[in-house]
Amino acid sequence: MRLRPLLWHLPVSHYSEKVRWALDHKQIAHDRRALIGGLHIPIALMITRGHSYTLPILELGGRIIGDSTEIIAALEEAHPQHPLYPEDPGERQRALALEDWFDHHLGPDIRRYVFHALRGDQALFDELAASQIPPAVRRYRRVAGAYGRTFTGVRYRTASNKQADEALKGVTAAFDRLESELGDRQYLAGDRFTVADLTAASLFYPLVLPPEGPLQMALPPAIAEIHPSLSRRRGYLWVEQMFARHRRADAQARLSPR
Repeated sequence: MRLRPLLWHLPVSHYSEKVRWALDHKQIAHDRRALIGGLHIPIALMITRGHSYTLPILELGGRIIGDSTEIIAALEEAHPQHPLYPEDPGERQRALALEDWFDHHLGPDIRRYVFHALRGDQALFDELAASQIPPAVRRYRRVAGAYGRTFTGVRYRTASNKQADEALKGVTAAFDRLESELGDRQYLAGDRFTVADLTAASLFYPLVLPPEGPLQMALPPAIAEIHPSLSRRRGYLWVEQMFARHRRADAQARLSPR
């Protein structure tokens, strides 16, 4: 049995970022193994013995756990330090309900919209795809980009303009929900950072691209067009604040000697 938790993840994935952030927030020493999108499916099936074909997957204390929500629940149980669940039952219920809503509504929509937008800039897509493969083969960026466009088109239905428009409506609705739930508060459930804040911020990252996030790139033309209006929204600014206030500190804590 492994002594250190092992995270199987996709570097660019917002759901993987959710779990990476949770591990760093809790200052849990762990190992990471990054896989290539698409090729991760058979490996995930092998690791979970056919139970899951998606990432992230965490090996924790002899358990194999898929799904970001279940992973965080297991971390809360096994490593209660630096909790992400509120102590108050009402606040905990609220935090878990918001985690579930953003997981199921924002997560798929923002992924579909951003990958669709990237399809409009082949060079940028090729660059992103090349950054996700081993350095030794990154010179084949056009091949990586072509593979990435095919995989995301089939897996996430990113080729359709109509579906991309619907996805953008979903992302806008998620900003509306975030801002409504926040009201005049700093955090979504209680007066401190919880799983609700971590989930919303990490799932918005592919559109906001905060400097503390896992991906830095130029904005695709389609996103650049709407960026001025989005970047003034309170929800957009809040995502930047959550990363600046909590993600940077959590990442530094993971890298610091213990």
